[in-house]
Amino acid sequence: MDVFSTETPIIGMVHLPPLPGSPGFEGDRSDIRRRLRRDATALESGGVDGIMVENFGDAPFYPDRVPRHVVADVTALATALREEVSIPFGVNILRNDVQSALGIAAATGGSFVRVNVHTGARLTDQGIIEGMAHETLRLRDQLDADVSILADIDVKHSAPLAERSYAEVVSELVERGGADAVVVSGAGTGEAVDTTVLEQVIEARDARDLDAPILIGSGVTPETAPDLLSLADGAIVGTALKHGTETTNPVDEAAVERLVESASH
Repeated sequence: MDVFSTETPIIGMVHLPPLPGSPGFEGDRSDIRRRLRRDATALESGGVDGIMVENFGDAPFYPDRVPRHVVADVTALATALREEVSIPFGVNILRNDVQSALGIAAATGGSFVRVNVHTGARLTDQGIIEGMAHETLRLRDQLDADVSILADIDVKHSAPLAERSYAEVVSELVERGGADAVVVSGAGTGEAVDTTVLEQVIEARDARDLDAPILIGSGVTPETAPDLLSLADGAIVGTALKHGTETTNPVDEAAVERLVESASH
C-alpha cells in the first residue's frame, strides 16, 4: 500500500458503461472514453488517493476469462486513464478474470488489481467460481509486474459453499494465497459492511501478525467513513460518490470532496 500518499487511502471507482460485445453496449466507444475521463477527473479533483476501473456495465458477466476484445477495450481505456490522472490506479475485470486485470495493469502502469475470488470458492449468479491464486501469483512473477493484489473475503453478490472461520480464510488469502490486502464488503454493490465481520477479519489478521491492510469494499458514506476508517486501513468507494448515490450515474465531485473530508476526521 506504499504506492499511496496516505496510510488510509480512499480509492474511487470508475464504473465503465457496457463495453462493445456486451448486451447493453450503445455503439459509441468515444462516449465511453469521454465518460471515463469525466469520472476520473472528478475523482482526482475531489481528493481520492487512487482509482479503480471496472467493467461494471458488462452484465451478465463471464465467470472467469473474458474475451480478447474486452481485454483490448479495457487496456485502451486504462491507457487513457493513465494519461488523464497522476494518482495510482488499478483494474478489476468482472467477474473474476484477475489474469486479464493483472496483464492490463502491468501493461498500462496500474498499481493494483482487485480479485473477487482469490482462494476458495463462492456460489454466484455465474455459478461456482473458484479462486486461481496459483495462476495469478505465477503470472505476476512471469510478467515481473509490481502490481498489488487486493483480494475479497465474502465477496459481494455471492455465498459461501461451506461455513469457515475468518481466521482460516484470512490466513489462506494472505499466507497461502499471497494477497497483499484483504477487502471486506457488504452483501451487494453500495451495501454497508457488517462491522462485526470487519472486526473479526481485523482480529484474524492481527492474531497471525499478517502484513496485509484491510480495505472496506462497499457501502462507505460521509456519515460512516470516520468510524469505519478508525478500524480499517482504507476503502474502495463507488456509489456514494455518484450523483444521487446511483451507481451508474456520473461521479459527483462535491460528493467526493465530502467523503474525503469526512474520512480525514
